[in-house]
Amino acid sequence: MNPQQEKIIAATAAYVKDLLSGEGSGHDWWHIYRVWNNAKSIAAHEAVDTYVVELGALLHDIGDHKFHNGDETVGPRMAREWLQQHEVKPETTDHICNIIKALSFKGAGTSSAMPTTEGCVVQDADRLDAIGAIGIARTFAYGGHKNRELYNPHIKPELHDSFEKYKASTAPTINHFYEKLLLLKDRMHTDAAKRIAEERHQYMEGFLRQFFAEWEGER
Repeated sequence: MNPQQEKIIAATAAYVKDLLSGEGSGHDWWHIYRVWNNAKSIAAHEAVDTYVVELGALLHDIGDHKFHNGDETVGPRMAREWLQQHEVKPETTDHICNIIKALSFKGAGTSSAMPTTEGCVVQDADRLDAIGAIGIARTFAYGGHKNRELYNPHIKPELHDSFEKYKASTAPTINHFYEKLLLLKDRMHTDAAKRIAEERHQYMEGFLRQFFAEWEGER
């Protein structure tokens, strides 16, 4: 990576930190920071353009559809505007925006291809932050932010067969483990992410066993 690229990455990190600091749903600057670090760690084991990986990780959540009435175009558009302001090459800008566009989980019964290895690295890095101890914390932070029930045994998890149904769900927070989080281990692309995901997946399974035992007064 050349000095100009490093300068743009530093400017992008500062921009995103300013934009998302203090956000309370688990999609804040520190989420970006962790995904950025995850992406750099995974990229060290892959033949990828680290410039694309780092910018994709930093910009992946600047316009999340969850906070823009489900509009999936906001994030890629904001990223494109920022990258163009900093005179990033058009082909690099397109690559990063395409990663952001394809990144989101779109429902258990749907498939969404990530066309490049750089995109796979960023997607794995983001998904790692959705599981394990931090994933549990973020899930309940988001559930509280959206005023969701903690758990309701009468509302069963649903494996959504479309992104629209997934986005429209208002199910209790515990359902999200079965509708998304427990599925992510087997949807990782890279060997490095798969190894990390295994331990984090087991941690979530242990949490759920404890949760349901406490719910029933068994522990």
